[in-house]
Amino acid sequence: MKYCSRCLYPANHPLHIIFDGQGVCSGCRVHEEKDTLDWAERFARLERLVAPYRSRSGRFHDCVVPVSGAGDSYFIVDVVRNRLRMNPLLVSYNQQYNTRTGIRNLAYLRTFFDCDYFQQTVSPASVKKVTRATLRLMGSMHWHCIAGGTAFPVQVATRFKIPLIIWGAHQGLEQVGMFSHLDEVEMSRRYRHEHDLMGYEAEDLLAADAGLSERDVAPYMYPHECDVAGAGVRGIYLGNYIRWDTKAQHEAMIDRYGYETAPQQRTFDAYNHVDNWHYAGVHDLIKYLKFGYSKVVDHVCREIRFGRLSREKGLGVVRAYQQVVPGDLPLLLEWLDMSEADFFACIDAHRDPAAWEKRDGVWVCRSELYAGGDTAGGVPPACGYADDSSRCGEQAETGGYTLMGRGWVDAWHRNP
Repeated sequence: MKYCSRCLYPANHPLHIIFDGQGVCSGCRVHEEKDTLDWAERFARLERLVAPYRSRSGRFHDCVVPVSGAGDSYFIVDVVRNRLRMNPLLVSYNQQYNTRTGIRNLAYLRTFFDCDYFQQTVSPASVKKVTRATLRLMGSMHWHCIAGGTAFPVQVATRFKIPLIIWGAHQGLEQVGMFSHLDEVEMSRRYRHEHDLMGYEAEDLLAADAGLSERDVAPYMYPHECDVAGAGVRGIYLGNYIRWDTKAQHEAMIDRYGYETAPQQRTFDAYNHVDNWHYAGVHDLIKYLKFGYSKVVDHVCREIRFGRLSREKGLGVVRAYQQVVPGDLPLLLEWLDMSEADFFACIDAHRDPAAWEKRDGVWVCRSELYAGGDTAGGVPPACGYADDSSRCGEQAETGGYTLMGRGWVDAWHRNP
């Protein structure tokens, strides 16, 4: 396996990565633009771009902004509301694996910014059927989260003829340098199909699994191109116009709005994905079992590129976290009514042969760079990410998923 000589990304990155003559990956090369572009000029371009969409009276929604109880949602809405002076309609897909932390963060976000909000909650019975199907077809328990999270904003924008969707950063640009910031790439159905959805549209699930009905998969269907074009809908990424640094952005939101963080099982990033029981748990274990590396590699590569972590120290961090056995698998299996043996059979069928091989009936990881290190346990490093659960004290996540919670905060209800 080949690895970037600057960060730690492997050649089998599912978004595809290339290396130059010095062994530096395309993601690291595009990241260099963060230190060379004129970001004041870039933001001025953004202001000119959104100006024709802005509601002069403020009475109408002039853009759709996808949000969650984690990620960079606070930062995105802060930019859209306070810097671009727009009136967004916030939308989210209910991922079902919700934590109380995420529920609280989302309620406070809606309260602080005083925005209208739509949420799509699909029948849990349908979500379970879809998830069992995607585990078999592509080894993913997270497909419905991505499919719903990328379809629902476009469905809303098309239905209500709100022509602008504002997203945060583009994953393909940030991780593997699929595009330059100067390309100003926009939302596309093709990227969603090929990368976000791993080549499976909702219609493909319907054809591949006789147990699914059209009602089960309808929430994950992207609007027809004629409808999208007819409503004039386009989706832009703030990361093309702002020097995107999720750590710095989250820390600004913690200071300004009290954004709540939470420790994660298999990575040091306590800021992103605090709304999901499984993202840095069993979902991340699946990633490792398929590709031979996990989310902590993504986070370490990001910190190396920003100069906050050396490659040598980053490798030690990866080795520490990739050994952590997540404790949330029983919760998922109970929800799915699936046995552990059936679950791992689904994942084993989708292991990347570039990263895994079977020796004497046992799967062996071929990603030798991440092997080794201290296997005795202990507390992995935090890498400068703070665990700030100020709204709930030391309250831990217990009791499983929270499908819905109180969506607004007032003087009588400060802890949704």
